Amino acid sequence: MTDPVLSAAGRSARTAPPIDARDRAVPLYDVASLRQIEAQATRSLPAHTLMARAGRAAAAVLLDNEVPVHAAWIAVGPGNNGGDALVAACELRRAGVRVHACMPREVVPDDARWALQLAREAGVPIGTTIPDTLQGFDWALDGLFGIGLGRPLDGEFARIAALLSEHARQGARVLALDVPSGLDSDTGNVAHDGAAVRATDTITFIGAKPGLYMAHGPDLAGRVCIAPLELTAALTTPAGLPPFDVPRLNAPTLFASRLPERALASHKGTFGTLAVLGGATGMGGAPLLAARAALYCGAGKIHVGLLDDGVPPYDPVHPELMLSSIHTLALGATSALAIGPGMGRDERAARVLADVLSLNVPIVVDADALNLLAHDASLAARLAGRQAATIITPHPLEAARLLGVDAASVQRDRLGAARRLAERLNAVVVLKGNGTVIAGARDPSHRPLTINPTGNAALATGGTGDVLCGMIGAFAAQRMPPYEAALTAVYLHGAAAESLCADGDGPAGCTAGELAPRVRRLLNTRFYTR
Repeated sequence: MTDPVLSAAGRSARTAPPIDARDRAVPLYDVASLRQIEAQATRSLPAHTLMARAGRAAAAVLLDNEVPVHAAWIAVGPGNNGGDALVAACELRRAGVRVHACMPREVVPDDARWALQLAREAGVPIGTTIPDTLQGFDWALDGLFGIGLGRPLDGEFARIAALLSEHARQGARVLALDVPSGLDSDTGNVAHDGAAVRATDTITFIGAKPGLYMAHGPDLAGRVCIAPLELTAALTTPAGLPPFDVPRLNAPTLFASRLPERALASHKGTFGTLAVLGGATGMGGAPLLAARAALYCGAGKIHVGLLDDGVPPYDPVHPELMLSSIHTLALGATSALAIGPGMGRDERAARVLADVLSLNVPIVVDADALNLLAHDASLAARLAGRQAATIITPHPLEAARLLGVDAASVQRDRLGAARRLAERLNAVVVLKGNGTVIAGARDPSHRPLTINPTGNAALATGGTGDVLCGMIGAFAAQRMPPYEAALTAVYLHGAAAESLCADGDGPAGCTAGELAPRVRRLLNTRFYTR
């Protein structure tokens, strides 16, 4: 092949390998933003340049991988995603890889027809028959559809998605180009619960997409790397798009500098006093889980205020915690409060919440306290009018109650739901779920939405939300800004689950109480190592 565009793209691709997005606060671009960037780049570059670069970058993932590629089966869709796949097929064939391209429908766009001509000239075998199995191919490429698909996969494309997914389940590698076909790149949902490709790896072009890190995205995308296609400048400030409106991935660079210094001259007062409030009759374990987690996150002093009249004299697991009736605590003297775990929803709980909302200290509002807010507009208005910092931690159903919608509506637009809650309640919002979303409160800093990439199925057990509540409260009590306190806690909460699984203690059977000691280890080894 002597095409000058492809040759130039190949040389540049080798000097700019794909970026591993893990632990990087990379921006996350929706479809509308990416279309702006693509249009801007197309006007300034020779024809077919972006497709040439994308195909070269995809081939490089296979050729430079620790799992060698000997034979690759390539699914070619009718649009530009199919063109990217055809360029990749050319490059793999030139490198000596046995390739076969399956193109059930002819490609349509001009760029893709250019790539098809290149593939034919290169001798890439191209057929239309969909096989029953991909046995004999160590890699397969999903080049069916990219970011623009707004409908379910059907017909032959649904069959190919099932074939690719089965190939991955059998232990082979499947590389999705841009996003796994069938996945909504903005939301992480699958259209109408239809078919989608389950890949082991994804190379995403120009910039990362929110849907790769939320809802079904992490399960379908596997390991994600980014090929900027030499458009790094455009990624910083795409035309007409203010930087603070671009979501990003949570990473230590966003919060590590805000962690409290652990100076030698420190004392327990240096690291604040947290009060955890909750524990109606029969639900005393929830605030204890939260308080124990706060202890492991470095808070100086921790009170547990229980609504249950039968307050135990101490916590036998952690006698460092100070237990008392909620009515005897001097709440205004604390550095931060966390309210809601196991609190119940009766009138007494509502009165306690109303009293707490009037205090001029940072508060974390979780669990039953969120449901009280959803059912009492006056409590919600009082929260929205607070001057001190507020952090709320709803799961999708709790968020739906607060917004007056159903949980499915929240899940269809998690970023939008978090943004609306933050604006409505003037609170930092931690919308929990696969790809927890953190949204900043109304303030002049215009903090962007952040999606957290850590965590796994080990967190799908009772009490893990209580642990997260206590962790956020601990960092708030140590006088971290509320947004950064939330980022820190959510990141470490998920990272602890990953660490436990790596040691064989999850995902099945991992308990909420196991998270806090692992959080302590990560906090000290990653951020307090001298």
